[in-house]
Amino acid sequence: MSANEKSKSVLYMSMSLDGFIAGPDDDADHGLGVDGECLHDWLGPWTGKSAGFDPPGASAKVFEESMATGAVVVGRRTFDLAGRWGGDHHGVPIFIPTTGTPPPPESDWVNYVTDGVESAMRQAKDAAGESNVMVHGASLAQSLLRAGVLDELEIHLVPVLLGEGRRLFEHLGADHTDLELTRVLEAPGVVHLHYRVTS
Repeated sequence: MSANEKSKSVLYMSMSLDGFIAGPDDDADHGLGVDGECLHDWLGPWTGKSAGFDPPGASAKVFEESMATGAVVVGRRTFDLAGRWGGDHHGVPIFIPTTGTPPPPESDWVNYVTDGVESAMRQAKDAAGESNVMVHGASLAQSLLRAGVLDELEIHLVPVLLGEGRRLFEHLGADHTDLELTRVLEAPGVVHLHYRVTS
């Protein structure tokens, strides 16, 4: 088995009970939109340590798993709204599918990919070796699902109804996707739901 067959692509996403991953009017100044910051409260306060957060209870296990990933694939809009993470997301290669001419990379970790999401995921899995690949971004997640290259979803379900904003699964089309629930972890302010994509 090759390294990139062992590696799994995993979407990590905080989501409100009504399906939003950001409040309305998300932009560079408000990456989670108006009142969307509550979706990340489960992470706890920023610690300033290398990992950044120290979430309580079972959330610590989920956070440790995310920080053990060996590469990141992120949507261009998400990457830009996050300030491009200063060119570093937990010290692993970052792959950004993009169209047109990409900007100069912010660091040696940053790789703009212009030949599609499948190529970006293939490169990320090769870079990750036997570790998993972290996926960020709603539109990217939808593209990866349509392309059949998203393996698993870790949904951090937050008990709040945002009412409006950016939905996680808004433009998947008419075809349905089957998921298998493989783990449920309850923690303060969140339920972590892990799914395997089966079709």
